[in-house]
Amino acid sequence: EVQLVESGGGLVQAGGSLRLACTGSGVTLDDAVISWFRQAPGKGREGLSCVGKSNSVTYYTNSVKGRFTMSSDNAKNTVYLQMNSLKPEDTAVYYCAADSFRCLGSGMDYWGKGTLVTVSS
Repeated sequence: EVQLVESGGGLVQAGGSLRLACTGSGVTLDDAVISWFRQAPGKGREGLSCVGKSNSVTYYTNSVKGRFTMSSDNAKNTVYLQMNSLKPEDTAVYYCAADSFRCLGSGMDYWGKGTLVTVSS
């Protein structure tokens, strides 16, 4: 059974940082395209970033470019999302997803259950 588990969410003040982790079981994350999404209260899901297989390429949407960075630890089968200069509008549930080919697509193969990030002003 494939599982993705997000962790690292919490409460942080504006301007602060958090590092989210997406740990996989039943799937080797280095062999997949890993994407991060978020969903703020009352809003639709927003794609943020993705990393290609074997860290071949990384893509960031304009809303997080320059503030968020993806990285990975293959030994831990974990992909990270380092979030800096956080703003109250970054408050959301953050999800990771894995797919064989797609970056930030709507029909990703696997999804985690999310981790809540709350940024206070």
